[in-house]
Amino acid sequence: MERGKWFQRPSQRNGAAKNAAPEALWMKCPKCREIHFAKDVERNLRVCPHCGYHYRLKAVERLEMLVDPESFIEIDSSVHSCNPLEFPGYAEKLQRAQQDTGLIDSVLCGYAKIERHPVVLSIADFEFLGGSMGSVVGEKLVRAMERSLNENLPFILFTANGGGARMFEGLLSLMQMAKTSAAISRLRTAGIPYIVVLTDPTMAGVYASYASLGDVILAEPGALIGFAGRRVGNQDMGMKLPDDFQTSEFQFRSGQIDQIVTRKEMRSTLGSILTFFAGEEAEIAALA
Repeated sequence: MERGKWFQRPSQRNGAAKNAAPEALWMKCPKCREIHFAKDVERNLRVCPHCGYHYRLKAVERLEMLVDPESFIEIDSSVHSCNPLEFPGYAEKLQRAQQDTGLIDSVLCGYAKIERHPVVLSIADFEFLGGSMGSVVGEKLVRAMERSLNENLPFILFTANGGGARMFEGLLSLMQMAKTSAAISRLRTAGIPYIVVLTDPTMAGVYASYASLGDVILAEPGALIGFAGRRVGNQDMGMKLPDDFQTSEFQFRSGQIDQIVTRKEMRSTLGSILTFFAGEEAEIAALA
């Protein structure tokens, strides 16, 4: 398959950052309430230096701190929604989200290298309509998985999809749950590693489909992970749920996550996992 060009930041492509508001000099941590110099938080990979709270990242920010320098090549950047149901106001919402983020939709897909291991990568951005899953998200993910399958490359997925299925597209959005799950089944049959990293927030239809089907499932500390919200859970269960209900720590204790990994350790952890899978492939090839 034809690959795209070397990736440029959205601001380089469309000038989205020209009218952006000036960055704040100070940041107040929402968890410990400590006030920090913004540059110190940025240098710490947007993690609170005091309590370790992980701020949400834009897709481009996560990309730059994760992959080998100049290794990311974006794919399917021209795939965009055409408002199939002609939902009132949806076209305007899409246009505004595209202007604010510089992205076409809520996932960024492409080829990359992580500690010299070639992979196919998908990163979600919560700032684009809450990271919600529409037909474009499902299509881009499936195309990326097919590239992973055809080129025998591990597939790595970072979630930040708090919006679930995008209501503006109705059943066309909901069907992406089955569509992506079927593509993952093809990866599994072929023995292609599928690694998921759950970040804050990962909810609803995304978590109920491709986000929970990884061969290896990692999560950042304190991430909101689940299906329905806490208030709905309290009502359905008829009891008070644990204080850390639907966090990565709760999901880890429940056996839904393999490991909680801090942002500073994410790149090296993924590198170790990829090395492990590469070693397995070498052993299988030698036996054949």
